[in-house]
Amino acid sequence: MAVKKALSTMGTILEFSSDGTSWAKLCTIKSYPALGGSPEQIETTDLEDDTQTFVPGVQTMEAMEFLANYTLEAYTAVNAKAGTPGEYRLSMGTDGEDGIASWSGQHTVFINEGEVNGVREMTISVSPSTRITVAAKI
Repeated sequence: MAVKKALSTMGTILEFSSDGTSWAKLCTIKSYPALGGSPEQIETTDLEDDTQTFVPGVQTMEAMEFLANYTLEAYTAVNAKAGTPGEYRLSMGTDGEDGIASWSGQHTVFINEGEVNGVREMTISVSPSTRITVAAKI
């Protein structure tokens, strides 16, 4: 069997669940953010060191921004679930064959700026409340 050199982002789906058991696509997305962040750096330098030294601290997490095309229907559907704590998962590849990232949090949605000869877009901003885990499709 040939080893995969790289994987396409095609087939990536953002899903939402209010109870963690029944999942539905939140909306079609155009991009997704980093699924994690660098840890804070805790300085451990002492007077015998000639260079600063560190140990990793708490992992940082920013708001997770997903870009999507705006339609009134998509915006209304996403906004209906905004501000409600829930479960999220990002299924990568057809039916999650490339892995599934999951976490808890809540989201907001807003319509982005526009321009001449542009497409209307919206941003779904998810505030994570748990660590993101990535696992194989079950």
